[in-house]
Amino acid sequence: MANPAEQTEMEFPGILPLLPVRDVVVFPYMIIPLFVGRQKSLQAVEQALAGDRLLFLASQKELVEEHPSPDNIYAVGTAAMVMRMVKLPDGRVKILVQGLGRGRILRYLGESPCFTVEVEPIPEPEVSGDPLEIEALMRTVRKQLAQLTNLGQNMPPEVMIALENIEDPGSLADVVASNIGLKVAEAQALFETIDPLERLRRVQDTLTKELEVAAMQTRIQNLAKEEMSRTQREYFLREQLRAIKAELGETDARAEDVAELSEKLAKARLPEEANREAEKLLRRLESMHSEAAEYAILRTYLDWLVELPWSVRTRDNLNLEKARRVLDEDHYDLEKVKERILEYLAVRKLKREMKGPVLCFVGPPGVGKTSLGRSIARALGRKFVRISLGGVRDEAEIRGHRRTYVGALPGRIIQGMKQAGSNNPVFMLDELDKMGADFRGDPSAALLELLDPEQNHAFSDHYINIPFDLSHVLFIATANLLDPIPSALKDRLEVIHLAGYTTEEKLSIARRFLVPRQLEANGLKPDDLRFSDKALLRIISGYTSEAGLRNLEREIGSVCRKIARRFAEGNRQRVLIGENMLPKLLGPPRYLPEEERKQDEVGVATGLAWTESGGEILYVEVSVMPGKGNLTLTGHLGEVMKESAQAALSYARANADRLGIVPDFSERDIHIHVPAGAIPKDGPSAGITMAVALVSALSGRPVSKDVAMTGELTLRGKVLPVGGIKEKALAAARSHVPTLVLPARNEKDLADIPAPVRKKLRFVKVRTIDEVLALTLRDAAGGGGD
Repeated sequence: MANPAEQTEMEFPGILPLLPVRDVVVFPYMIIPLFVGRQKSLQAVEQALAGDRLLFLASQKELVEEHPSPDNIYAVGTAAMVMRMVKLPDGRVKILVQGLGRGRILRYLGESPCFTVEVEPIPEPEVSGDPLEIEALMRTVRKQLAQLTNLGQNMPPEVMIALENIEDPGSLADVVASNIGLKVAEAQALFETIDPLERLRRVQDTLTKELEVAAMQTRIQNLAKEEMSRTQREYFLREQLRAIKAELGETDARAEDVAELSEKLAKARLPEEANREAEKLLRRLESMHSEAAEYAILRTYLDWLVELPWSVRTRDNLNLEKARRVLDEDHYDLEKVKERILEYLAVRKLKREMKGPVLCFVGPPGVGKTSLGRSIARALGRKFVRISLGGVRDEAEIRGHRRTYVGALPGRIIQGMKQAGSNNPVFMLDELDKMGADFRGDPSAALLELLDPEQNHAFSDHYINIPFDLSHVLFIATANLLDPIPSALKDRLEVIHLAGYTTEEKLSIARRFLVPRQLEANGLKPDDLRFSDKALLRIISGYTSEAGLRNLEREIGSVCRKIARRFAEGNRQRVLIGENMLPKLLGPPRYLPEEERKQDEVGVATGLAWTESGGEILYVEVSVMPGKGNLTLTGHLGEVMKESAQAALSYARANADRLGIVPDFSERDIHIHVPAGAIPKDGPSAGITMAVALVSALSGRPVSKDVAMTGELTLRGKVLPVGGIKEKALAAARSHVPTLVLPARNEKDLADIPAPVRKKLRFVKVRTIDEVLALTLRDAAGGGGD
């Protein structure tokens, strides 16, 4: 740039072409290159070069404005001389200009082909004031500029040299303001300050602020550099320490972790895909700082990978006789289940590689479904894992969480496999029918892949995220009811129904299993306490009402505890529990059997019902009274049972003449009641029972007390099959009803009924309601057909 000390103010014409400039304010005496590309600006340069090479430079207020209007251009600018021009290949020109002096635009004379303005020169005022103060101010500005340069401000060396030779305050202010990189608005404000001393004071204020900003910036950079240096120094020191420890035969914690995981990885014999992923993560772990957040996540994940039994398998006990003996030791009866397990073992003996079946034990509570899983595992010589699905509502309980989540873990299946320590355990999914679904997903849907033998060879857990082979696992599910299980899941299960036990079976189980277990649990020896068969039968019938054995064992345990107390108090006399001692030990009987019918009655029929706790006797009572043809149903009946009553009445009305019924239904009201009204009842199997009771009441013929019945009735009088035949047969045997009427199409279910029960009962298979009526109804004199 030119030395302002050697410049004198130049006169310039009053009318000049205007060149609007962006991003810069051109001060007097300043030499600056400008790139010109806008059409009007090019015309202004051409016009200047065609004349005396002078033009007027004024800054734009809005930098982004491509075609500024006079309102968008500052009025105060600089008259400048074009010293050199170079045309560029892209059509633009580069000019080198030197500022001559300040000027103010009085008016715009034209806008085409370029702006032409009338300019009034602004002379530089004389400096007035204390010379010492002026000198001190100028020295301060020079010193501040030097400090700014030391703090990193990029300042050309020739500017610093020129500053030392400037004696004029105004020129010094202009040179400094043009070289410290101010924004256009700030530079323009300084430029428009005409008084030289005032302009220099404002420059000094600006320099003070810039120095504070630069000092803060330098401090921040130094802090960052120190932190980086400290981290690098720690890294080098840590590496040196590791090298020293290696020389001394010692290793650091991270190296120990990596070495330990590497050793486990070699022993785990992972599949190729899992091994590749584990080695990749192990390399990442090795290069990671042990205090990094991801280090713990990776370490935990690798621990899971190497501890899962990818290739560990227990050897199956394929001795069928021994397996049969183990099953018989642990469980009484349950022949179907035992046969299925022995079949599985037989196939395994013939074919080493086979997919594990998915068994589902369905039955009332307390029949031994869960303990049967342990017994199967013992018979096979396998590990046993049990998880309870009751109340599970989150899909992540089955499949796990993504490992990116805080506190993520694998699902219960993978956790169970790690717990088992082998990849072919007996895996029990308890209470399958008690799962739910909510906004977190449907856990039963997550089980579809798990329980499909065609898919579970590559089960995918969200946390592990590597296929895990579950095809060798023997899955056993348990449920009290099949209905809540989704159909898609049910289709994957091999369902085995476990019905309730007969009284004789309960007696045998109590003798063989329950009493010895409770004696041991309560610190008694077999010689200290004995139960008579009558006492056990009395507990079974009078103190429990269940298909299973839980309450029976509870009551036996209660007796054992009372005898244990006697022994603890010093009375060591052997005790034989008889039937008469039970009221004193357990209180009065809590369950009274359904009172047996003493004689044949009109309008009362004996039916059979299935409940979750087993079969029950069900009496249906019908009363006929004068009225208007209304039908009343009571006894807490469900919709299906009400419809069965309607169907029975319709059949009776349609066949009134043949059944010996007076067809005056519009003059009589009929009331059908099923006792135990507080207990909900539903289902179609009481259809023929209602029909028999109804026809009996309408015809006045009594119903045989020795016959119990079950079956669904159609309007055409056909008897359709129903479920729960075994449980209903057990209920009939308990109630000492000698004859059981059932649908002919239920004959196949008789094979499930225990032989002792089949000997007690006479089974009559019927196809129509007429056969039922002929068997159950007697004439008014007490005779009847059979």
